[in-house]
Amino acid sequence: MHFLRLFALPAIVPIILLAGCASKPDTVPDPDIKQSPPSLTVPKLPPMTAGGKRVGGIAAIVNDDIITFRDLLRESQPVIQNAEKKGMLDDKGRRELRAMVLERLIEKLLTEQKVKEIGIRIGDDEIRQSIEDVKRQNNNMSQSQLESALKAQGYTMAQYEQQIREQLERLRLVSIEVRSKVQVTDREAEEYYQAHLDKYAEDEIFRARHIFIKIDEKAPADQIQEAMKKALMVLHEARQGKDFIELAKQYSDDAAAKKDGGDLGSFKRGEMLPDLEKAIIPLKPGEVGELVSTPSGLHIVKLEERSSNKHKLFETVKSDIREMLYRQKQDERFTTWMKELRAKASVVIKDSNGII
Repeated sequence: MHFLRLFALPAIVPIILLAGCASKPDTVPDPDIKQSPPSLTVPKLPPMTAGGKRVGGIAAIVNDDIITFRDLLRESQPVIQNAEKKGMLDDKGRRELRAMVLERLIEKLLTEQKVKEIGIRIGDDEIRQSIEDVKRQNNNMSQSQLESALKAQGYTMAQYEQQIREQLERLRLVSIEVRSKVQVTDREAEEYYQAHLDKYAEDEIFRARHIFIKIDEKAPADQIQEAMKKALMVLHEARQGKDFIELAKQYSDDAAAKKDGGDLGSFKRGEMLPDLEKAIIPLKPGEVGELVSTPSGLHIVKLEERSSNKHKLFETVKSDIREMLYRQKQDERFTTWMKELRAKASVVIKDSNGII
C-alpha cells in the first residue's frame, strides 16, 4: 500500500522492511499482491505566503487525534525532494504534494485507530523474526550492519522495531478487512479466459524445408549462370508439385538437406535466418516461395505447416488469471473499505495559515 511505503524509513530501510514482511504469509498479506489505495481527492489549501516559516498548529483532526503542520512538513519533505530531483517543481506542485501527503497521513491515522479498535497485537517474537528475515534477505546483513545503516539515517533500533510493528499491524488489519473477504472462483477465471482469448494466443510456429544451390561469389560468370539456371529449374519442378523432399535429396548442395530432405525444423518468428524467414512467413502451408538469395547461395523454400489460432490451455494459465483477478478484487475491496472508514470518521482539515 502506498501509505505503508510512504511512512517507512528512508533509503534502504523501506526495502528491507517490506522484505521482512514477506516471509510471514500466515501473519500478513502476501506482499507480492498489489495493495494500492484509491486515488484520493487533493484538498484545496491556501497558497504559501512569501517567507512563511511558522510550523506550529494543527493541520487536521481525525476523530480524537490530530496531525500537526510539523508532522505534515516532516513527512512531505522527502517526497518533495524526490520530486525535485526528477525535474522542476513549482509552488503549485509542492502544495499538491503536501496535500497528497496530508491525505495519506489521514489514512494512516485512520488505520492506526482501527488497529486499536479491533485490538490487533503484534508479538515481540514476530518483530524479532521479521528483523532476522530482513538481515537474511539483505545478503545476510549482521545486526551491527543493520544498526549502522539505521544510525546513518538518524534512526535507532527501537524506532525501527516500532516501524516494523506498525506496518505488521496495518498489514494484518488489511488482511482482516480486505484480503479475507476476497475470493475468485474457477468459473470466474474461465469466463475471463474465454473473454480474453487473444491474450493467451501461443506464438505462431512454422515448419519448413529448403533446397540449397551453392554459388561461390568468386566463381566465373558462366558457373554462376549455370547455378541460377539449375535453381530456376528446381523451383519450377517444385511448383509443379514434384516431391520437395526428393528434389532436395537430388539437387541440394547442402549435405544435411540431401539426407533429411531439406528439413528446417520448427521455429518461431525471429528464430530463423532473416532472409529465409522473410520468404517463409507469407506462405500458406504447401506453398513454395520465391528464390532466396544469400551470400552463400540460393534457397528454394517450402512451408510445410504453421500453427495459427492456437491458445494456451486454460489449465496452464488458470492460476495466473485467478491471481490477477484476486488483485483486482482486492483493490476494489480496499477502495470500498477505505471510503467506508473515511465516511464514518470525523475528519476536519484546518486552514493552513500560509504553511501550505
